[in-house]
Amino acid sequence: MTPPTRFRMYYEDEDLWLHFETDEEGWAARHIEIRGKDARPVTAASLDEVLHLRDHADVPAMLRYEHRYGVLAEGSLDGWQGQPHAAELTAEEFDRLRTEARRALEARAELAEPAGPAGLAGLSGLTGLAGLAGLADEAP
Repeated sequence: MTPPTRFRMYYEDEDLWLHFETDEEGWAARHIEIRGKDARPVTAASLDEVLHLRDHADVPAMLRYEHRYGVLAEGSLDGWQGQPHAAELTAEEFDRLRTEARRALEARAELAEPAGPAGLAGLSGLTGLAGLAGLADEAP
């Protein structure tokens, strides 16, 4: 087991910055993707949130989460140091990026989706597991 690590790497072909926080086994615990020159967030997913939804909600709730926050990377992230533009991040840097990405994704989803039971309004302001509680009760 290794201590959690926070790092970034760049995929030039997709113009995509990937940011990860790993767990003790080297898998993604939190994952952020930022695309393009305009630094548009694409993903800001969390393993804790995904596991909470898996255990306490239904498939439509998980799909709403993935629609808003993207899909969490799976598999070992060992070897990241050899990737293009790889660099370790501090906890503060990672948390700042994640906060900014979540705000942007939430604002974008609120503009694109109707509020109400079938929309994504129940995900608004999600800052941890407490914000996921209403997802299980939302209609698909």
